[in-house]
Amino acid sequence: MTTSTAEQAPPGRGAGPRPSLPQRAAVTAWLQTYGVYAGVAVLLIFNIAFTDHFLSAENFRTQAVQVAPILIVALGMALAIGTEGIDLSVGSVMALSTSLIALYLGYGPWLALLVAIVGGVAVGVLNGSLVAFIGVQPIVATLALMVGAKGLALVLLPQLRDVRDEGMLSLGSGDLLGIPYPALIALALVLVVGFTVRRTTFGRQLLAIGDSRPAAELAGLPVRRVLICVYVCSGVLAAIAGFLATARLGASDPTALGNLMELSAITAVVVGGTSLAGGRVRIAGTVAGAVLIQLLTATLIKHDLPPSWTQMAQAAVIVLAVYAARERGKR
Repeated sequence: MTTSTAEQAPPGRGAGPRPSLPQRAAVTAWLQTYGVYAGVAVLLIFNIAFTDHFLSAENFRTQAVQVAPILIVALGMALAIGTEGIDLSVGSVMALSTSLIALYLGYGPWLALLVAIVGGVAVGVLNGSLVAFIGVQPIVATLALMVGAKGLALVLLPQLRDVRDEGMLSLGSGDLLGIPYPALIALALVLVVGFTVRRTTFGRQLLAIGDSRPAAELAGLPVRRVLICVYVCSGVLAAIAGFLATARLGASDPTALGNLMELSAITAVVVGGTSLAGGRVRIAGTVAGAVLIQLLTATLIKHDLPPSWTQMAQAAVIVLAVYAARERGKR
């Protein structure tokens, strides 16, 4: 008896099973949801095995202090990306913050912080107004403020200035029950932003705008007001991050502070699972993303690789995260 044509294997092809599209989609979805946590775990295991003194209390303290500004800026970036926008000015806001701190620190650290926050609010209002009222694309509007705020920072403070205020220096180097103050402040802001996104009307409006701005306008949501508030929040968080970074470094240096911070923040947000298409903000993923970026940077430094490798690694992580989001969006 001859075998029917339907039972014969196609010529030139193996008879082994091939991965189905649902299986591929499931793997992609898993990577986007849990890949950042897996990445953190891999880096931790690698450093425990191959990095000297990684498990020391001093190293964990250092990592916690250094990740705090990245995480705080990433929280504001996550809000902007949640509205299908972006904020490229965050690094320049940090530079502007440190310049204002240097000018007003003589009146006390809290007044200097207040002035820095006012600077962040001003940049946020300009960003939000360009996006909400004039209709400028977020990437263009925030790029303009990135250049403008950086220039203003350098006009206000052309060169590095040491911080001599003991109260501010203690904020950068002190701790509570062994946890550094910058890490505690970052944790508090994570809780505030997470509550705002998940439990408030503002958070629901933010996600609705990111999901579909025309639909949000038709539904009567205050789209312009929400967008301005989002960019103001991003500016304020960047200013606070600049304050903490200045306190940690013990100096105001607008030429260096905040450089490429927008890259680190975008990487943390995107790899944490927040879609560039808007409509969703993953706070826990953003925290893990910031930790991943800090661990990646620290790993390369501790193994004597140049800083340029960190930038290339971050770029690769962004590409992989965006590809995973794109594949998931096709389903």
